[in-house]
Amino acid sequence: MLAFFGMKADPFVAFSLSHISMLLLFGFLAVLLYSYREAIRRNKKGVRYALIGTLLLCEISLYTWYVKTGIWDPYDTLPLQLCSISLLLCIYMLIMNSYRVFEVTYFFGLAGAIQALITPELFYDFPHYRYFHFFIGHIAIMLSCLYMVWIEKVQPTFASIWRALFVLNGMAVFVFIVNKWTGGNYMFLARKPSNPSLLDYLGPYPYYILTLEAVAVFFFTLLYLPFWFKEKKRKG
Repeated sequence: MLAFFGMKADPFVAFSLSHISMLLLFGFLAVLLYSYREAIRRNKKGVRYALIGTLLLCEISLYTWYVKTGIWDPYDTLPLQLCSISLLLCIYMLIMNSYRVFEVTYFFGLAGAIQALITPELFYDFPHYRYFHFFIGHIAIMLSCLYMVWIEKVQPTFASIWRALFVLNGMAVFVFIVNKWTGGNYMFLARKPSNPSLLDYLGPYPYYILTLEAVAVFFFTLLYLPFWFKEKKRKG
């Protein structure tokens, strides 16, 4: 148990077997969700509650681990990283079946979680608790967004892109202030992450924050394209 929950673990290595296996797990679960969407739709409460339970367990267990290990600190353990915010929004979205939350979370939830899965800011490898928490949490965020599209049959609009950007920038202003207060680096607004990431290609601080705006518009537009093509095809 100490090895599972303790502070010592093998360092995580990007694109190692433990990393690739979780990428494959997400792909497998996404294919299952899509392939059985009609059957799931007839009994969707089970899947919805499973996603809510997984997201809640991830968040509750994380803060329990912070407290038990004595590492809780406003400097770096507040739920203010983009994926932490997305996780909380996904819980609300699923409980309330909220379209307004979906139309913004779909964009920065998926964009952030995909980037996190590919270039994880993670320091604990398999079989540590944080390894499982990190990947299960991010996979659950993406599956929650896909659940809303494939099972609840909702979709964002072009205007949703700009609503998502407005919400994202509003959160960034608040998080920037918190970073100044705590000395932290939430949403990576104070410095780049330690592990290799997309930010490494966007210039030095603070210019990469401005470049990130253009990247966000690009990825949000990319995530909207399937719906744009679908609508264009429907109109003939």
